[in-house]
Amino acid sequence: MTFSYPGGCEIGARPIDLHLSSFRKLGVNIEEKGGFIYCKCDKIVGTEIDLDFPSVGATENIILLSVLGEGTTTIINAAMEPEIEDLAKFLNRMGAKIVGAGTNVIKITGVKNLKDVSYKIMSDRIEAGTFLCMTAATGGKVVLSNIETEHITPVVHKLEECGCKFEIKEKKLIISAPKKLKAVDIKTMPYPGFPTDMQSVFSSMLCVAKGTSIIIENIFENRYKYISELNKMGARTQIEGKTLVIKGTRHLNGANIEAKDLRGGAALVLAGLVAKGKTRVQNIQFIQRGYEDIERKLFNLGAKIKMENT
Repeated sequence: MTFSYPGGCEIGARPIDLHLSSFRKLGVNIEEKGGFIYCKCDKIVGTEIDLDFPSVGATENIILLSVLGEGTTTIINAAMEPEIEDLAKFLNRMGAKIVGAGTNVIKITGVKNLKDVSYKIMSDRIEAGTFLCMTAATGGKVVLSNIETEHITPVVHKLEECGCKFEIKEKKLIISAPKKLKAVDIKTMPYPGFPTDMQSVFSSMLCVAKGTSIIIENIFENRYKYISELNKMGARTQIEGKTLVIKGTRHLNGANIEAKDLRGGAALVLAGLVAKGKTRVQNIQFIQRGYEDIERKLFNLGAKIKMENT
């Protein structure tokens, strides 16, 4: 098998060394040459893999490669994100033998084959968190349905620190925002810590909070590209290495701004919702990669938003 190096949003170094070294341990012969990766394998043989970092992608790929392998594969320091657990549930329903998903040690015993199944995947916790922040920033009240609240506990706790109130009814989460948000401090961490994917959206929201917020991005070193666009709208921010200092302002002003990655783009949409005047966000293809029909959902919630033909 031959394939090129993967892409994605340019939010910092995204090496695949953990993936490739794990594949090699499982019996895959890999050669990297001229921007391509060449893989050959007679069979996958289970082994113990101790990850240097709890990478979500590496954990998922090891699981996928091991389910039809021989013997047992043990992943130590595995990622614990809910998406890992959901993938394991899906594969187990197909006949895989995976235990420990959702913890930092996962064991996969290879099986001969998998069967067809129907499966409903989990709700998108980052989309849910994004709508919670948009509600908080605009001072609204919204009911989110089909949500696993435990998946977004760090986000809910930080929003409570900001002054938001929550009610939980079955799989519904109701958020009521205060008239003015309070500043908070945030450090992004692997799950179950505060998710890096929520950092930009939260930071945008905190631009209109009362007081000074300090954000520390511990996962990706280039995740503050959206800040220059927020500053065009009147945000008061300062970046020092991996630390972002946000001094809340009374309001932002509409501007022509440009999305440079997925979550940063969502942050700019949030800023547009609270800004005075009209905001035009370009490069919305980034946003559409992670948010289905976001303009329709926001319109239905009362936002004055539309997608322009380009």
